[in-house]
Parts: sequence; structure tokens; C-alpha cells
Amino acid sequence: MHILQLCFRVPYPPHDGGAIAMYDVAAGLARAGHRVTVLAVNTPKHNQPSTVLDHLGPNVRLVTVDVNTNLSPTKALKNLLFSRMPYNVERFISPALEARLLEILRSEKIDIIQVEGTFVAWYGAAVGRLASTQTGVPPLVLRAHNVEHTIWQMLASREQNLLKKRYLRNMAARLEKFERRYLPQFDAVAAITEDDAARLRALGCPEPVVFVPAGVDLTRFQPDPAIQPKPRTLCMIGSLNWLPNLEALEWLLREVWPTVHAEMPDVELHIAGSGTPEELLRPRTDKVFVHGFVESAPAFMQQYELMLVPLLSGGGMRIKIIEGMALGKAIISTRIGAEGIAVRDGHDMLLRDSREGWLEALRAWYRGDIPVGPIGEAAARTARELYDNQRVVRRFEELYQRLRPATD
Repeated sequence: MHILQLCFRVPYPPHDGGAIAMYDVAAGLARAGHRVTVLAVNTPKHNQPSTVLDHLGPNVRLVTVDVNTNLSPTKALKNLLFSRMPYNVERFISPALEARLLEILRSEKIDIIQVEGTFVAWYGAAVGRLASTQTGVPPLVLRAHNVEHTIWQMLASREQNLLKKRYLRNMAARLEKFERRYLPQFDAVAAITEDDAARLRALGCPEPVVFVPAGVDLTRFQPDPAIQPKPRTLCMIGSLNWLPNLEALEWLLREVWPTVHAEMPDVELHIAGSGTPEELLRPRTDKVFVHGFVESAPAFMQQYELMLVPLLSGGGMRIKIIEGMALGKAIISTRIGAEGIAVRDGHDMLLRDSREGWLEALRAWYRGDIPVGPIGEAAARTARELYDNQRVVRRFEELYQRLRPATD
């Protein structure tokens, strides 16, 4: 098959969850013998040359269109006052990208169009308009990385600042209207978790709405025996320009860490992630070390004994959890952080939601009552059995075959 993959950014380098999810599917489809044309928004933040995916071989072609997606207070205010389109969607709308998309569809034989996430779902309408005037337009698949409006609803529900709360509620409402209008136009939806599949059906998305989990290329996540974790250390890693991750870190530092540091003064907390706010990079005296962006997530995670995922808001699936599991890490997560991942509390992960639950688990770990090794080994088995990228690619192939008979 020839798959056109429409991406909200160039999926390279595969450092954050969104890039990893898009990159591994493109690479996996190419290894399975399919052709993949990656049409990507080339953002200022993640700008890449058009040759950056050449290492994947001749079956992958990258086509980029430069789009200025930088946040602008002036544009955000103008959007709030005069536009019905959510600002975090409007930033990705480009007539040049729409024209390039339609040019490819008119001039090449494409079997499937896969749209990666809500931020580029708007382009599905352009494909629909083309289908109304031209035969042979391929089926349109949405890969839903998240159900975006639910994330903003969760953020708003805990926000104490009234002005910020009002803004978050407004954004959630606008995103919900957008998703209700644009997501049902797809011929199929690949939800990244079962919970998101239910949410997408509630938005009116027609069947098939199928569950296709995120996966990782396990060859990139093999434990390095030369790296031994330092005792009495914890780590957290994730993009800190994504609001749910920042909210999670702030909660951890405010609600949990002061007690941990007072009771366990030799314990270190190491934090890494792109987009780290400047105020977090300042030196601290409470055994919290903020590293900012790190080149190798696997090397970072393997240096520390226990991995923390204190997520309070979110949707979709946390790729960093799958990566940590593949490396054999013992992980403490909230249930919403582990949403969509087939784990059992106390077997291959520890699941805690309250401040008291987190403190209880960390005290038990400090006493040596948490079997870190066996939990990590069980996590690695779960990752191999369920989240190997080859399995994910096969699920996409099955979905594509369900859609193709209408065009063959």
C-alpha cells in the first residue's frame, strides 16, 4: 500500500511521545513493505530538513511545508475575540499545506490517508471537498493521539486561579465543538486507548472506531548492563511545555516532595524534559535536580532506581511509560497516567492517585519493601508482549485492509 501520513510536526528526532508514535509507525510500515509519504508541518520549534527521514530507506518520503506555529499573545487574543476555531488548532492551518496535500492526492495513487491527531484534523475537510468532485479519493483515517478537549476540562477542574480557570474552560469548550464537528468526518478512527475509543464514539465518530495502542521499537530500548541505577534515586521525564506534565510536576513538588525530603533526606529526585521553564532550572537545595532536555531518554531513565508519573490530567497513552517498562523500570504512576496500558498494581507497576498513596509507596520503597527488580522485570515482559511496534503496525494493516475494498 501507499500510505499518506499527515503529521502535525516532522516526526524526528523521536524524543517526545507524539514524535515517537508517528515515527515508529512510519518506520514500521516501511519495514513491512509499504510506501509511506510523510507530509508534515515543519514548525519553527521542530524544523528539520526534508532529508531527515532518509535513513528509513526508499519506502519513506518526507514532504515538509513550513508553517509558523509559534505562540503569539496578539494572535491568541485575536483568536479568542473573533474566531470560533480553537487557537491551538488554528496555529496549524496553512493554505500552503492544504494545497500540497491536494496536489499529492491528485497526482499520486494513495491507498490510505492517515491524519495524526486533532491539530491537523481540519485538513480532513479539504479531503472531503476533493472527494465530492473527484473519484478515487482514498479512505481517511484519524489516529487520535488524545481526545483533546477532555485534557483541558481536567486542567480547568483543578485550576485555582479564576482567570486561568475561565480560559481553560473556554478552550475546552471550543475544542469540544471542533472535535464534534471535524472528527466524525473520518472513515475510521484509531484510538490510542480503549477509554479514548469510548470518548470518540460519544463525540459521534462513526465505526470503525478501533483501539490501536501506541508501541515502541523495542530495539531502541534495550537495557544497558553498563548503567546501574544509583540507590535512593527517583526520576521523572516528559515534555514540560505540555501542560499536563507541568501540572503533574508542580503537584509532585508541592504536595509530595516536601514530606519525602523531610523523612528521607538522602533521596534524590531527577527531572528531565524539553521545554523546561526557566524557573525550574534554578539550583535547588532539596535534592531536586532539573536536567532540562536530555539527548537519550533511555540512558537517563536507567541511571535512577524508580520512575515517577504523577499525571493528573490527560488522555491517550504515555509513550514514556512504555519506554520505561521496556527498559525494566519499576514505575509509580497515577491511574490516569497509566490509562490505556495493561498493567496490574503491584505486578508490573505501582498505581497511586492520592498524596497519601504516593507517600505510602515511597516510604515502602525507601524501607526496601517494594520489589523493584521483579516489578521491573514484569513490566519489561508486558512491554514485549503487548507494545512492540511490530504488533501495532499489524493492527494498522488490519484496519487499512478493512477500508480498502471500497476503493479496489
